[in-house]
Amino acid sequence: MYAVISTGGKQYKVSEGDTIRVEKIQGEIGESVSFDRVLIFSNGKTVKVGQPTLADVAVTGHIVEQGKAKKVIVFKQRRRKRYRRKQGHRQKYTALKIDNIKIT
Repeated sequence: MYAVISTGGKQYKVSEGDTIRVEKIQGEIGESVSFDRVLIFSNGKTVKVGQPTLADVAVTGHIVEQGKAKKVIVFKQRRRKRYRRKQGHRQKYTALKIDNIKIT
């Protein structure tokens, strides 16, 4: 059984017991999180596709970790113009453990 959820402008395929990293969600470690924007649901036999979402399916999980990803270096240079800019960026993320996928 799996579902495709949408959060933070991205889509994730999840199953029960999976751990995923999503864009930062406010909350403490251990706090429960519910996703109601479920795009696709499959139980192994049938597939339900939302237009755009499924109203009767919900995915719940809990927060495992709040952190920052590895640093990404942004380097700009214009040749022969003495122009150089170096900037770093660390994206914040939330690690989630998917507890269950419910059909209501």
